[in-house]
This record gives sequence, C-alpha cells and structure tokens, in this order.
Amino acid sequence: MMLTDEERIIGRLIQRDLAMTRRPYREIADQTGMTEQDVLNVIRQMLARGLIRKFGAVVRHREAGFSANAMVVWAVPEDRREQVGQMLASFAEITHCYERSPAFEGKYNLFSMIHLRNQDIEKIVEKIATVTGIQDYRILASEEEFKKSSMEYFA
Repeated sequence: MMLTDEERIIGRLIQRDLAMTRRPYREIADQTGMTEQDVLNVIRQMLARGLIRKFGAVVRHREAGFSANAMVVWAVPEDRREQVGQMLASFAEITHCYERSPAFEGKYNLFSMIHLRNQDIEKIVEKIATVTGIQDYRILASEEEFKKSSMEYFA
C-alpha cells in the first residue's frame, strides 16, 4: 500500500509524543504548513485505509506523580467479562483495562493497570474485588520502570 506524501509526513509526526495542549493537531498543522482540518482528514484517511489502527497513550507514571503501580490480572467468568471490564474501567485508579486471549495461566482474562500516589495497592485491589465480586486475581507489582518508547513505522 503506497503512502501519499501527506500520510508519510503526518505518520512521522503522530507516532511521536503529541503536544500536551488542547489542540495538538493544530501544532502538527503549523509544522507541516497544512490546516488543522487537513491534518485530521489525513489521519481519518489513514485509519480508513488501515494504515493506522489506533491512538494510544503511554503513561509515564513517575513523571505524572504516581509512585505506586501494579498490573492486576483477574479471572472473570466469560458471561461477566463485559460487565466486569466496564466496572474495572470505572475506577479512577485504573488507567487502562483490557481482555487477554488466551488467558494468562489459563484463567486470568482481564488485565488492569493501577497507578496510585502513595496509597496501598492491596487495599485498593481488595475494594475493587469486593465491588466486582471477583476474588480470583493476582497483583503483579512493578519493581522497575523501563524506558517507554513507541515503535516508529513511518521513517
């Protein structure tokens, strides 16, 4: 699949960190000489063509003031997966939640990442387990933060 010049330029810029401003695509427009609407149209076109699938945020939790974090894996019955996933995602402490297939260790099918500022992760997880009714879980605490960087697909 051939890229247009605009797709190649926009692809290079959006694979990097976006500016933490109210209108990051306007900044991209300023860098490229395009309008903000042109930038958005190119991104929509790239999505429609399958050149990009999604946008995702990488939380640099220590820079954001979070001192504690852990991945919590949950064994959720298949018929409750959607409901429990929505419940997990509703907790402010959970920054992201997703389904894993095949399940980790054959049973942990929902994963959630918890970021906290100086709070006890175990107490928060116990509260979440009580609310969801899911008592089969494992807390996988982070011991070290590794460099977070994204793949570069548009050179």
